[in-house]
Amino acid sequence: MLNRNCIAMLSFCMLLCFSGITHAQQQTLSPLKVSANGRYFQTSDGQPFFWLGDTGWLLFTRLTREETEQYLNDRKQKGFNVIQVMVLPGVTAANIYGDSALIGKNVGKPLTTSGSQSADANQYDYWDHVDFVVSKAAEKGLYMALVPVWGSPVKAGLVTEKDAVTYASFLADRYKHFPNIIWMNGGDIKGSDSMHIWKAIGNTLHSKDPGHLVTFHPRGRTQSSDWFHDSSWLAFNMFQSGHRRYNQDTTAGEKHYGEDNWKYVNTDYNRKPVKPVIDGEPSYEGIPQGLHDSIEPFWKDSDVRRYGYWSVFAGACGYTYGHNAVMQMHKHGDGRGVYGVREYWETAIHAPGAGQMQYLQKLMYSRDYATRVPDQSLLAQNGQGYQHLQATRGKDYAFIYTYTGSNISVNMGHIAGRRVKAAWYDPRNGETKEIGTYPNNKGVIMFDPPGEEKEGNDWVLVMDSVK
Repeated sequence: MLNRNCIAMLSFCMLLCFSGITHAQQQTLSPLKVSANGRYFQTSDGQPFFWLGDTGWLLFTRLTREETEQYLNDRKQKGFNVIQVMVLPGVTAANIYGDSALIGKNVGKPLTTSGSQSADANQYDYWDHVDFVVSKAAEKGLYMALVPVWGSPVKAGLVTEKDAVTYASFLADRYKHFPNIIWMNGGDIKGSDSMHIWKAIGNTLHSKDPGHLVTFHPRGRTQSSDWFHDSSWLAFNMFQSGHRRYNQDTTAGEKHYGEDNWKYVNTDYNRKPVKPVIDGEPSYEGIPQGLHDSIEPFWKDSDVRRYGYWSVFAGACGYTYGHNAVMQMHKHGDGRGVYGVREYWETAIHAPGAGQMQYLQKLMYSRDYATRVPDQSLLAQNGQGYQHLQATRGKDYAFIYTYTGSNISVNMGHIAGRRVKAAWYDPRNGETKEIGTYPNNKGVIMFDPPGEEKEGNDWVLVMDSVK
Protein backbone atom coordinates (compact mmCIF):
# COMPACT_ATOMS: atom_id res chain seq x y z
CA MET A 1 0.00 0.00 0.00
CA LEU A 2 1.25 3.48 -0.84
CA ASN A 3 1.12 5.98 2.01
CA ARG A 4 -0.40 9.44 1.58
CA ASN A 5 2.93 11.14 0.85
CA CYS A 6 3.81 8.61 -1.82
CA ILE A 7 0.41 9.06 -3.46
CA ALA A 8 0.82 12.85 -3.40
CA MET A 9 4.29 12.63 -4.93
CA LEU A 10 3.09 10.19 -7.60
CA SER A 11 0.25 12.56 -8.48
CA PHE A 12 2.70 15.46 -8.72
CA CYS A 13 5.03 13.46 -11.00
CA MET A 14 2.07 12.61 -13.25
CA LEU A 15 1.21 16.30 -13.39
CA LEU A 16 4.76 17.13 -14.42
CA CYS A 17 4.54 14.63 -17.26
CA PHE A 18 1.25 16.22 -18.37
CA SER A 19 2.74 19.70 -18.40
CA GLY A 20 5.95 18.67 -20.14
CA ILE A 21 8.28 19.43 -17.22
CA THR A 22 11.21 17.07 -16.89
CA HIS A 23 12.83 16.10 -13.61
CA ALA A 24 15.98 17.96 -14.64
CA GLN A 25 14.01 21.14 -15.28
CA GLN A 26 12.36 20.86 -11.88
CA GLN A 27 15.76 20.70 -10.22
CA THR A 28 16.41 24.30 -11.27
CA LEU A 29 13.67 25.47 -8.89
CA SER A 30 13.34 24.95 -5.18
CA PRO A 31 11.13 26.53 -2.52
CA LEU A 32 12.48 29.90 -1.45
CA LYS A 33 13.67 30.55 2.08
CA VAL A 34 14.66 33.59 4.12
CA SER A 35 18.37 34.36 4.43
CA ALA A 36 20.15 33.88 7.75
CA ASN A 37 20.25 37.64 8.36
CA GLY A 38 16.50 37.91 7.70
CA ARG A 39 16.88 40.54 4.98
CA TYR A 40 16.34 38.77 1.66
CA PHE A 41 15.32 35.52 -0.03
CA GLN A 42 17.58 32.76 -1.20
CA THR A 43 17.30 29.43 -2.97
CA SER A 44 17.91 26.08 -1.30
CA ASP A 45 21.57 26.16 -2.34
CA GLY A 46 22.08 29.55 -0.68
CA GLN A 47 22.00 31.76 -3.79
CA PRO A 48 20.42 35.22 -3.30
CA PHE A 49 16.99 35.63 -4.91
CA PHE A 50 15.82 39.11 -5.88
CA TRP A 51 12.01 39.08 -6.10
CA LEU A 52 10.89 40.76 -9.33
CA GLY A 53 7.14 40.29 -9.39
CA ASP A 54 4.30 41.01 -11.76
CA THR A 55 0.63 41.30 -10.78
CA GLY A 56 -1.18 38.83 -13.02
CA TRP A 57 -4.09 38.80 -10.57
CA LEU A 58 -6.72 37.20 -12.83
CA LEU A 59 -4.44 34.78 -14.67
CA PHE A 60 -6.31 31.66 -13.52
CA THR A 61 -9.75 32.91 -14.49
CA ARG A 62 -9.22 35.07 -17.58
CA LEU A 63 -6.65 33.39 -19.83
CA THR A 64 -6.72 30.20 -21.88
CA ARG A 65 -3.83 27.79 -21.68
CA GLU A 66 -2.41 29.16 -24.92
CA GLU A 67 -2.70 32.75 -23.65
CA THR A 68 -1.15 31.67 -20.35
CA GLU A 69 1.88 30.36 -22.21
CA GLN A 70 2.19 33.65 -24.10
CA TYR A 71 2.01 35.67 -20.90
CA LEU A 72 4.46 33.53 -18.93
CA ASN A 73 6.95 33.45 -21.80
CA ASP A 74 6.90 37.23 -22.00
CA ARG A 75 7.38 37.70 -18.26
CA LYS A 76 10.27 35.27 -18.18
CA GLN A 77 11.93 37.06 -21.10
CA LYS A 78 11.62 40.37 -19.28
CA GLY A 79 13.31 39.03 -16.15
CA PHE A 80 10.28 38.60 -13.88
CA ASN A 81 10.55 35.65 -11.53
CA VAL A 82 7.36 35.91 -9.42
CA ILE A 83 3.75 36.12 -10.62
CA GLN A 84 1.14 37.28 -8.08
CA VAL A 85 -2.24 35.63 -8.73
CA MET A 86 -5.65 35.33 -7.07
CA VAL A 87 -6.64 31.69 -6.66
CA LEU A 88 -10.22 32.75 -5.87
CA PRO A 89 -11.16 36.31 -6.89
CA GLY A 90 -14.57 35.54 -5.39
CA VAL A 91 -16.78 32.65 -4.32
CA THR A 92 -18.33 32.48 -7.80
CA ALA A 93 -14.92 32.09 -9.48
CA ALA A 94 -14.81 30.19 -12.77
CA ASN A 95 -12.13 29.90 -15.42
CA ILE A 96 -12.22 30.77 -19.12
CA TYR A 97 -13.51 27.25 -19.88
CA GLY A 98 -16.54 27.69 -17.63
CA ASP A 99 -15.23 25.47 -14.82
CA SER A 100 -16.40 26.64 -11.39
CA ALA A 101 -13.96 26.53 -8.49
CA LEU A 102 -16.43 25.78 -5.70
CA ILE A 103 -19.57 23.86 -4.88
CA GLY A 104 -22.35 26.12 -3.72
CA LYS A 105 -20.05 29.17 -3.38
CA ASN A 106 -18.46 27.49 -0.36
CA VAL A 107 -14.66 27.76 -0.08
CA GLY A 108 -14.78 24.66 2.10
CA LYS A 109 -16.02 22.66 -0.90
CA PRO A 110 -13.62 22.94 -3.88
CA LEU A 111 -15.17 21.42 -6.99
CA THR A 112 -12.75 18.71 -8.09
CA THR A 113 -13.16 15.81 -10.49
CA SER A 114 -11.12 12.66 -10.87
CA GLY A 115 -9.70 11.42 -14.12
CA SER A 116 -7.66 12.69 -17.02
CA GLN A 117 -6.32 16.23 -17.24
CA SER A 118 -6.44 16.20 -21.01
CA ALA A 119 -7.68 19.42 -22.55
CA ASP A 120 -10.49 17.54 -24.26
CA ALA A 121 -11.59 15.46 -21.29
CA ASN A 122 -14.78 16.29 -19.44
CA GLN A 123 -12.90 15.75 -16.17
CA TYR A 124 -10.65 18.79 -16.68
CA ASP A 125 -11.69 21.20 -13.91
CA TYR A 126 -10.82 24.56 -12.34
CA TRP A 127 -8.12 23.07 -10.13
CA ASP A 128 -6.60 21.09 -12.98
CA HIS A 129 -6.25 24.40 -14.80
CA VAL A 130 -4.56 26.00 -11.78
CA ASP A 131 -2.22 22.99 -11.68
CA PHE A 132 -1.44 23.48 -15.36
CA VAL A 133 -0.58 27.16 -14.93
CA VAL A 134 1.56 26.60 -11.83
CA SER A 135 3.43 23.78 -13.58
CA LYS A 136 3.99 25.86 -16.70
CA ALA A 137 5.38 28.63 -14.53
CA ALA A 138 7.73 26.17 -12.84
CA GLU A 139 8.88 24.95 -16.23
CA LYS A 140 9.88 28.53 -17.06
CA GLY A 141 11.57 29.20 -13.71
CA LEU A 142 8.77 31.39 -12.36
CA TYR A 143 7.42 31.36 -8.81
CA MET A 144 3.70 31.74 -8.16
CA ALA A 145 2.62 33.94 -5.24
CA LEU A 146 -0.90 32.65 -4.67
CA VAL A 147 -3.64 34.56 -2.86
CA PRO A 148 -5.98 31.81 -1.56
CA VAL A 149 -9.11 34.00 -1.48
CA TRP A 150 -9.35 37.74 -2.15
CA GLY A 151 -10.30 39.98 0.75
CA SER A 152 -13.68 41.25 -0.49
CA PRO A 153 -15.70 38.00 -0.13
CA VAL A 154 -14.14 37.42 3.27
CA LYS A 155 -15.04 40.92 4.45
CA ALA A 156 -18.57 40.34 3.15
CA GLY A 157 -18.93 37.39 5.52
CA LEU A 158 -18.98 34.73 2.80
CA VAL A 159 -16.17 32.66 4.37
CA THR A 160 -16.46 31.00 7.80
CA GLU A 161 -13.45 30.14 9.91
CA LYS A 162 -14.22 26.41 9.64
CA ASP A 163 -14.45 26.56 5.85
CA ALA A 164 -11.30 28.71 5.69
CA VAL A 165 -9.35 25.98 7.53
CA THR A 166 -10.78 23.28 5.26
CA TYR A 167 -9.93 25.30 2.15
CA ALA A 168 -6.41 26.20 3.29
CA SER A 169 -5.81 22.52 4.11
CA PHE A 170 -6.94 21.58 0.60
CA LEU A 171 -4.52 24.09 -0.93
CA ALA A 172 -1.62 23.00 1.27
CA ASP A 173 -2.14 19.32 0.47
CA ARG A 174 -2.49 19.96 -3.25
CA TYR A 175 0.46 22.31 -3.75
CA LYS A 176 3.02 21.51 -1.05
CA HIS A 177 5.06 19.40 -3.48
CA PHE A 178 5.27 22.13 -6.12
CA PRO A 179 8.67 23.87 -5.92
CA ASN A 180 7.48 27.31 -7.01
CA ILE A 181 4.77 28.24 -4.51
CA ILE A 182 4.63 31.32 -2.25
CA TRP A 183 1.48 31.84 -0.19
CA MET A 184 0.06 35.36 -0.09
CA ASN A 185 -2.65 35.46 2.56
CA GLY A 186 -5.15 38.34 2.55
CA GLY A 187 -5.81 40.24 -0.65
CA ASP A 188 -6.17 44.03 -0.64
CA ILE A 189 -7.65 44.10 2.85
CA LYS A 190 -6.74 45.27 6.34
CA GLY A 191 -5.72 42.48 8.67
CA SER A 192 -8.20 43.82 11.20
CA ASP A 193 -11.08 43.02 8.82
CA SER A 194 -12.04 39.38 9.59
CA MET A 195 -8.75 38.83 11.38
CA HIS A 196 -9.83 35.40 12.63
CA ILE A 197 -10.12 34.23 9.02
CA TRP A 198 -6.65 35.48 8.06
CA LYS A 199 -5.13 33.89 11.14
CA ALA A 200 -6.88 30.61 10.36
CA ILE A 201 -5.62 30.58 6.77
CA GLY A 202 -2.10 31.66 7.72
CA ASN A 203 -1.72 29.15 10.53
CA THR A 204 -3.15 26.31 8.43
CA LEU A 205 -0.92 26.98 5.42
CA HIS A 206 2.15 27.28 7.63
CA SER A 207 1.46 24.11 9.62
CA LYS A 208 0.43 21.92 6.70
CA ASP A 209 2.90 23.32 4.15
CA PRO A 210 5.95 24.46 6.15
CA GLY A 211 8.18 24.27 3.09
CA HIS A 212 6.70 27.36 1.45
CA LEU A 213 6.84 30.99 2.56
CA VAL A 214 3.68 32.81 3.69
CA THR A 215 3.02 36.55 3.73
CA PHE A 216 -0.01 38.88 3.78
CA HIS A 217 -1.13 41.24 1.00
CA PRO A 218 -2.77 44.24 2.72
CA ARG A 219 -4.98 47.16 1.79
CA GLY A 220 -3.47 50.25 0.18
CA ARG A 221 -1.26 52.37 2.45
CA THR A 222 -1.02 49.59 5.04
CA GLN A 223 1.51 46.88 5.74
CA SER A 224 1.28 43.31 6.96
CA SER A 225 3.37 44.21 10.00
CA ASP A 226 0.53 46.41 11.27
CA TRP A 227 -1.16 43.20 12.43
CA PHE A 228 0.94 40.07 11.83
CA HIS A 229 4.64 40.84 12.23
CA ASP A 230 5.01 38.54 15.24
CA SER A 231 2.88 35.74 13.78
CA SER A 232 4.81 32.51 13.28
CA TRP A 233 3.24 31.99 9.86
CA LEU A 234 4.37 35.37 8.46
CA ALA A 235 7.78 34.74 6.87
CA PHE A 236 8.17 38.22 5.38
CA ASN A 237 6.36 41.56 5.37
CA MET A 238 4.50 43.03 2.44
CA PHE A 239 2.96 46.46 2.06
CA GLN A 240 0.79 48.09 -0.58
CA SER A 241 1.96 51.64 -1.14
CA GLY A 242 -1.09 52.12 -3.32
CA HIS A 243 -2.01 54.30 -6.27
CA ARG A 244 -2.36 57.82 -4.84
CA ARG A 245 -0.09 60.76 -5.47
CA TYR A 246 1.03 63.05 -2.65
CA ASN A 247 -1.94 65.44 -2.60
CA GLN A 248 -4.47 62.57 -2.84
CA ASP A 249 -3.22 60.84 0.30
CA THR A 250 -5.41 62.74 2.76
CA THR A 251 -7.75 60.14 4.29
CA ALA A 252 -8.04 60.50 8.06
CA GLY A 253 -6.67 57.64 10.12
CA GLU A 254 -4.24 56.45 7.44
CA LYS A 255 -0.49 56.77 7.05
CA HIS A 256 0.23 59.81 4.94
CA TYR A 257 3.36 58.59 3.16
CA GLY A 258 2.01 59.64 -0.22
CA GLU A 259 4.30 58.37 -2.94
CA ASP A 260 7.19 57.84 -0.49
CA ASN A 261 7.04 54.04 -0.48
CA TRP A 262 10.55 53.98 1.00
CA LYS A 263 8.97 55.06 4.31
CA TYR A 264 7.10 51.76 4.57
CA VAL A 265 10.38 49.94 4.05
CA ASN A 266 12.05 52.01 6.76
CA THR A 267 9.31 51.07 9.22
CA ASP A 268 9.56 47.33 8.59
CA TYR A 269 13.34 47.26 8.16
CA ASN A 270 13.73 48.43 11.75
CA ARG A 271 11.26 46.00 13.30
CA LYS A 272 12.29 43.06 15.47
CA PRO A 273 12.48 40.21 14.75
CA VAL A 274 14.05 41.01 11.39
CA LYS A 275 12.02 39.93 8.37
CA PRO A 276 12.32 40.72 4.64
CA VAL A 277 10.00 43.43 3.31
CA ILE A 278 8.65 44.22 -0.14
CA ASP A 279 6.23 46.60 -1.86
CA GLY A 280 3.71 44.09 -3.21
CA GLU A 281 1.54 46.70 -4.95
CA PRO A 282 2.79 50.18 -5.84
CA SER A 283 1.12 52.39 -8.43
CA TYR A 284 0.49 50.47 -11.65
CA GLU A 285 1.72 51.65 -15.00
CA GLY A 286 -1.24 52.80 -17.12
CA ILE A 287 -3.67 53.41 -14.24
CA PRO A 288 -5.18 56.75 -13.13
CA GLN A 289 -3.48 58.55 -10.28
CA GLY A 290 -5.78 57.95 -7.34
CA LEU A 291 -7.10 54.80 -9.06
CA HIS A 292 -10.77 55.59 -9.60
CA ASP A 293 -11.01 58.78 -11.71
CA SER A 294 -10.06 58.13 -15.34
CA ILE A 295 -9.72 61.86 -16.10
CA GLU A 296 -6.69 62.03 -13.79
CA PRO A 297 -3.18 61.64 -15.25
CA PHE A 298 -2.04 58.04 -15.64
CA TRP A 299 1.07 56.65 -13.93
CA LYS A 300 3.98 56.16 -16.34
CA ASP A 301 7.11 54.03 -16.64
CA SER A 302 9.19 56.65 -14.83
CA ASP A 303 6.85 56.36 -11.85
CA VAL A 304 7.15 52.59 -11.54
CA ARG A 305 10.93 52.92 -11.82
CA ARG A 306 10.92 55.46 -8.98
CA TYR A 307 8.88 53.20 -6.72
CA GLY A 308 11.20 50.31 -7.50
CA TYR A 309 14.54 52.00 -6.87
CA TRP A 310 13.32 53.94 -3.85
CA SER A 311 11.99 50.85 -2.07
CA VAL A 312 14.83 48.48 -2.97
CA PHE A 313 17.56 50.96 -2.06
CA ALA A 314 15.74 51.53 1.25
CA GLY A 315 16.25 47.85 2.02
CA ALA A 316 13.42 45.93 0.32
CA CYS A 317 14.16 42.37 -0.81
CA GLY A 318 12.66 42.94 -4.26
CA TYR A 319 9.84 44.73 -6.02
CA THR A 320 6.48 43.99 -7.64
CA TYR A 321 5.54 45.77 -10.86
CA GLY A 322 1.98 46.07 -12.17
CA HIS A 323 0.12 47.27 -15.23
CA ASN A 324 -3.55 48.20 -15.27
CA ALA A 325 -4.49 46.11 -18.32
CA VAL A 326 -2.36 43.12 -17.36
CA MET A 327 -3.48 42.84 -13.75
CA GLN A 328 -7.12 42.50 -14.93
CA MET A 329 -6.18 40.65 -18.17
CA HIS A 330 -8.34 43.08 -20.16
CA LYS A 331 -9.41 41.58 -23.49
CA HIS A 332 -11.15 42.60 -26.70
CA GLY A 333 -14.89 42.31 -26.14
CA ASP A 334 -14.70 43.10 -22.43
CA GLY A 335 -16.27 46.51 -22.81
CA ARG A 336 -14.82 49.42 -20.86
CA GLY A 337 -13.12 47.35 -18.19
CA VAL A 338 -12.27 48.99 -14.85
CA TYR A 339 -9.95 51.75 -13.60
CA GLY A 340 -10.04 53.56 -16.93
CA VAL A 341 -8.10 50.80 -18.72
CA ARG A 342 -7.06 51.87 -22.22
CA GLU A 343 -5.16 48.84 -23.49
CA TYR A 344 -5.48 45.08 -23.85
CA TRP A 345 -3.27 42.70 -21.92
CA GLU A 346 -1.47 41.25 -24.94
CA THR A 347 -0.16 44.69 -25.94
CA ALA A 348 0.21 46.05 -22.41
CA ILE A 349 2.74 43.35 -21.54
CA HIS A 350 5.11 45.34 -23.76
CA ALA A 351 4.65 48.61 -21.85
CA PRO A 352 8.00 50.39 -21.35
CA GLY A 353 8.01 50.02 -17.56
CA ALA A 354 7.63 46.25 -17.80
CA GLY A 355 10.75 46.00 -19.93
CA GLN A 356 12.73 48.33 -17.67
CA MET A 357 12.25 46.41 -14.40
CA GLN A 358 14.92 43.89 -15.35
CA TYR A 359 17.60 46.58 -15.08
CA LEU A 360 16.88 47.05 -11.39
CA GLN A 361 17.25 43.32 -10.87
CA LYS A 362 20.46 43.16 -12.94
CA LEU A 363 21.99 46.05 -11.00
CA MET A 364 21.28 44.37 -7.66
CA TYR A 365 22.81 41.10 -8.86
CA SER A 366 25.88 42.89 -10.25
CA ARG A 367 27.48 43.36 -6.82
CA ASP A 368 27.72 41.40 -3.56
CA TYR A 369 24.05 41.08 -2.70
CA ALA A 370 24.43 39.61 0.78
CA THR A 371 26.31 42.59 2.26
CA ARG A 372 23.96 45.30 1.00
CA VAL A 373 22.40 47.71 3.50
CA PRO A 374 20.50 51.01 3.15
CA ASP A 375 22.71 53.93 4.15
CA GLN A 376 21.40 57.49 3.91
CA SER A 377 24.54 58.78 5.67
CA LEU A 378 26.18 58.64 2.25
CA LEU A 379 24.20 61.78 1.39
CA ALA A 380 25.61 65.15 2.37
CA GLN A 381 22.20 66.66 1.61
CA ASN A 382 18.79 65.41 0.55
CA GLY A 383 15.46 66.69 -0.69
CA GLN A 384 11.77 65.91 -0.25
CA GLY A 385 9.15 64.51 -2.58
CA TYR A 386 10.55 63.84 -6.03
CA GLN A 387 13.85 65.40 -4.94
CA HIS A 388 14.38 62.58 -2.44
CA LEU A 389 17.62 60.64 -2.93
CA GLN A 390 17.90 57.00 -1.78
CA ALA A 391 21.23 55.31 -1.06
CA THR A 392 22.35 51.75 -0.47
CA ARG A 393 25.79 50.16 -0.26
CA GLY A 394 27.82 47.04 0.27
CA LYS A 395 31.33 46.81 1.66
CA ASP A 396 32.98 48.01 -1.54
CA TYR A 397 30.22 49.64 -3.59
CA ALA A 398 27.39 52.15 -3.27
CA PHE A 399 24.28 53.03 -5.32
CA ILE A 400 22.42 56.34 -5.04
CA TYR A 401 19.17 56.98 -6.94
CA THR A 402 17.90 60.35 -8.12
CA TYR A 403 14.48 60.56 -9.80
CA THR A 404 14.96 64.05 -11.22
CA GLY A 405 18.62 64.05 -12.17
CA SER A 406 19.43 66.51 -9.40
CA ASN A 407 22.99 66.89 -8.16
CA ILE A 408 24.17 64.33 -5.61
CA SER A 409 26.55 65.42 -2.84
CA VAL A 410 28.23 62.34 -1.38
CA ASN A 411 29.97 61.86 1.93
CA MET A 412 32.93 59.78 0.85
CA GLY A 413 34.65 57.14 2.94
CA HIS A 414 31.61 54.94 3.51
CA ILE A 415 32.90 52.13 1.30
CA ALA A 416 36.30 50.46 1.38
CA GLY A 417 39.27 51.51 -0.73
CA ARG A 418 41.66 54.42 -1.02
CA ARG A 419 40.23 55.38 -4.40
CA VAL A 420 36.70 55.24 -5.87
CA LYS A 421 35.53 54.70 -9.43
CA ALA A 422 32.19 56.32 -10.32
CA ALA A 423 29.66 55.84 -13.12
CA TRP A 424 26.06 56.62 -14.06
CA TYR A 425 23.64 53.72 -14.49
CA ASP A 426 20.61 54.34 -16.71
CA PRO A 427 17.41 52.71 -15.29
CA ARG A 428 15.75 52.95 -18.72
CA ASN A 429 18.15 50.66 -20.56
CA GLY A 430 20.77 49.34 -18.13
CA GLU A 431 23.62 51.17 -19.83
CA THR A 432 26.55 52.59 -17.85
CA LYS A 433 28.34 55.91 -18.46
CA GLU A 434 31.75 56.16 -16.80
CA ILE A 435 32.50 59.29 -14.78
CA GLY A 436 36.05 58.62 -13.67
CA THR A 437 38.25 57.57 -10.75
CA TYR A 438 38.69 59.74 -7.67
CA PRO A 439 42.11 59.46 -5.99
CA ASN A 440 40.87 60.20 -2.45
CA ASN A 441 37.95 58.44 -0.83
CA LYS A 442 37.44 61.37 1.55
CA GLY A 443 35.43 64.53 2.02
CA VAL A 444 32.35 65.53 0.04
CA ILE A 445 32.12 65.16 -3.75
CA MET A 446 29.25 66.50 -5.87
CA PHE A 447 28.09 64.50 -8.89
CA ASP A 448 26.03 66.07 -11.70
CA PRO A 449 23.84 63.55 -13.59
CA PRO A 450 23.45 63.70 -17.39
CA GLY A 451 20.65 65.80 -18.86
CA GLU A 452 18.51 68.54 -17.43
CA GLU A 453 16.91 68.29 -14.02
CA LYS A 454 13.28 67.18 -14.42
CA GLU A 455 10.91 64.45 -13.27
CA GLY A 456 11.75 61.14 -14.92
CA ASN A 457 15.39 61.99 -15.69
CA ASP A 458 16.37 59.33 -13.18
CA TRP A 459 19.86 57.95 -12.70
CA VAL A 460 21.80 55.72 -10.32
CA LEU A 461 25.20 56.90 -9.19
CA VAL A 462 27.39 53.81 -8.92
CA MET A 463 30.59 53.95 -6.88
CA ASP A 464 33.08 51.09 -6.58
CA SER A 465 36.18 50.74 -4.44
CA VAL A 466 39.53 50.79 -6.19
CA LYS A 467 42.32 49.21 -4.16
